[in-house]
Amino acid sequence: MSALSSDPIVFPAAAPSPRPAISAWPEVGTLYRRFSELVQQPMRPIRPPEMARMMRYFDERCQGSKRLAERAQAVIPGGVQHNLAFNHPFPLAVAKAEGAHLTDVDGNRYTDFLQAGGPTLLGSNHPAVRQKVNEVLDACGPVTGLLHEYEVKLAELVCSVMPGVQMLRLLGSGTEAVMGAVRLARAYTRKKWIVKIGGAYHGWSDQLVYGMRLPGTGRMEAVGIPHGVTGHTQECHPNDLDALRRKLQWNRLRGGTAAVLLEPLGPESGTRPVHPGYNAEVRKLCDEFGALLIFDEVVTGFRVGMGGAQAYFGVTPDLTVLGKCLTGGYPMAGAIGGRKDVMMLLVGGIGTTARRAFVGGTLSANPLSCVAGYYALKEAQRCDAAGVAGRAGDRLRKGLEEIIQRRALPYVVYNMGSIVHLQTSGVLLMDTSNLYKLWRAKDEAKARKHMMEEMGAAYTAHGLVTLAGSRIYTSLADTDEVIDDALNRFDDVFGCV
Repeated sequence: MSALSSDPIVFPAAAPSPRPAISAWPEVGTLYRRFSELVQQPMRPIRPPEMARMMRYFDERCQGSKRLAERAQAVIPGGVQHNLAFNHPFPLAVAKAEGAHLTDVDGNRYTDFLQAGGPTLLGSNHPAVRQKVNEVLDACGPVTGLLHEYEVKLAELVCSVMPGVQMLRLLGSGTEAVMGAVRLARAYTRKKWIVKIGGAYHGWSDQLVYGMRLPGTGRMEAVGIPHGVTGHTQECHPNDLDALRRKLQWNRLRGGTAAVLLEPLGPESGTRPVHPGYNAEVRKLCDEFGALLIFDEVVTGFRVGMGGAQAYFGVTPDLTVLGKCLTGGYPMAGAIGGRKDVMMLLVGGIGTTARRAFVGGTLSANPLSCVAGYYALKEAQRCDAAGVAGRAGDRLRKGLEEIIQRRALPYVVYNMGSIVHLQTSGVLLMDTSNLYKLWRAKDEAKARKHMMEEMGAAYTAHGLVTLAGSRIYTSLADTDEVIDDALNRFDDVFGCV
């Protein structure tokens, strides 16, 4: 068509834009006031007679799970291989997972708000992903040790949707990816200090078992870890920018800070939420002091949108840690992404002489995981899974708010899209700002933890599986009918308080 043609130019119809997976950021100041009120008043657990009735459910309806749990005790430390399975009074043994539901070995059906700890954004065992995985398994098996098409396609897809990811290195888990990101930051900056935001969980590597879950607790859980390993790990309380600045200033006198590491929603996936402008201010501080900013998006990557939390907040980190949703619930889910100039220090190859941060893994980037990740993310993109799951989270949160208010309970519920927090005991919200307060609170913390475990058991006895009774993940599979049925079950539980 010539430049003078009068024929109209017809453009292809634009694909509908996905709605934000987080419809509104919660009012952080109000939440912290309510957190304080929750932990300053007596607990409101389920009444003992009602709790005893609920516990009979496990004796009468879960005999198969109980027998398997007893067998596990003999050969597995504590009877569980994964902390998510450690539920009161014993782990459920699952026989089937599909969409929004789980079925245990005794035939009991549950609404699945655990979603394997977050990775199954599409719902469990999505058929479109399973079909593609089976095709690759039939063709070449789960691993070859050589390059495969889908590791390239998965990397290309992630780089195309995440603002801070120009290159991607696949690893075995979120824990491995955090280890690698910290090593990479130190190699690139030639500095040694790492500042994490206290209370965040960044996996179980030696140097990051520090200030976990409860801010200010330092090495409380660092059993078996020499002091020297965490000697250059520090923590700051979330939302305290002045403390972070002081830490960075002090570190500058001692060689400098390699990186600030944080969960962008706030520690423990928003259990202690940050103010909406917090990440942008941390970005400015990192630029001022020459530190890299690392976003741990193991939970938020793709769950709060294809661009992750970095796209939602409009803050670009230097490095991004991914896991969970990256492979749609299939194993070997871990990756480091980031700026090309930083990422090139991860160049691989035997005998490489260039200065580099060494990482590895025999099963990293295997065909099975990569094909699962590619098609899980493509399906999530096509269906706007994060947006759909986020609206399910909104519906659940609004319904829980109504129940809590109607029953005059002190509980706190809020959500960041498909990540719903339901605080009933407040054990993770206690004041641990210094060691004296932590010591004084240890007995109360034990009681509040037991209440949280009992609440989780009560939900299970009413057909609801959650993460430790305090966190709920919604998915693409959670229709209005699923959510409304779940709300009726929560109402039954809260009626026993």
